Amino acid sequence: MRGPRTSGARGRRRPGAVPARRPISDNGRVSDFLPPSPPAGAPGGDAAGDVLTAAVEQARAAAVETAGDAGLVGEHLGAGREPELAGDGAAVLGEAVTHTFASALPGYVGWHWAVTVARVPGSGEVTVDEVVLLPGEQALLAPAWVPWHERLRPGDLSVGDVLPATEDDPRLVPAYTAADDAADDPEGAVAAVELALGRERVMSREGRIEAVERWSAGEFGPRAPMARQAPGPCGTCGFWLPLAGSLRGRLGACGNAYSPADGRVVAVDYGCGAHSQATLVVRDDTEVVTSARYDTSDFDVLTD
Repeated sequence: MRGPRTSGARGRRRPGAVPARRPISDNGRVSDFLPPSPPAGAPGGDAAGDVLTAAVEQARAAAVETAGDAGLVGEHLGAGREPELAGDGAAVLGEAVTHTFASALPGYVGWHWAVTVARVPGSGEVTVDEVVLLPGEQALLAPAWVPWHERLRPGDLSVGDVLPATEDDPRLVPAYTAADDAADDPEGAVAAVELALGRERVMSREGRIEAVERWSAGEFGPRAPMARQAPGPCGTCGFWLPLAGSLRGRLGACGNAYSPADGRVVAVDYGCGAHSQATLVVRDDTEVVTSARYDTSDFDVLTD
């Protein structure tokens, strides 16, 4: 445990740094101070604690020096006793008290200055141990750190970027633990064996299901507006190029240059107006009368 610094030395951290010795609670905030030292003459009071508690101006001067401007250090909010510093032989190395001051630093609403002062046993001189800027309950804090591979979204990869797959990627499994999805294609399997093109990892069942769901819900899935107005699904189109392997009955590529899905992976039940079986139906605009009509523009005069 860190002891008080020698007389005249001041250990400081940059604003916002949290001292390692102060415990952090489950909610991510610094735990509350210990109860303040009792006043002089009260039961449990002691001269050393009184001296440290009374060192308000010395603590303020240290906070002002760290902040760089006296206007950034506000009113004194209180003082709290720190746990006693003890050595291996249980001998008390010194006492420490932390003074807190309101912060007027722009962008740090709800934060406060914490100045820890200490006293070496046998010495009446108070030294500054550290000065830090700490968040309070109402402080605006940065969101929790998110690893880079969890922050990425589809479309973030650009030219020249490298996106390595993690070892625990659930979409991939070692090739020796699962059959290669291309094994259902006899010709492709023979070529892979002859050319020693076996892959180290292949897509897992979870990875293939995720891909099917993502593509089916996208622009070239069965619920797309184009598919709803198509004369037929891709599965019955001559330009449909089904994928090999277990996804053959669900996905394929479009080979029609006039289709908006040309060169894209499409669902078997997607469709567009360029279907190979689409035909033009000749419309007969001749009006067919299916009910009687009456001419009410003229009338006949009937006489006896």
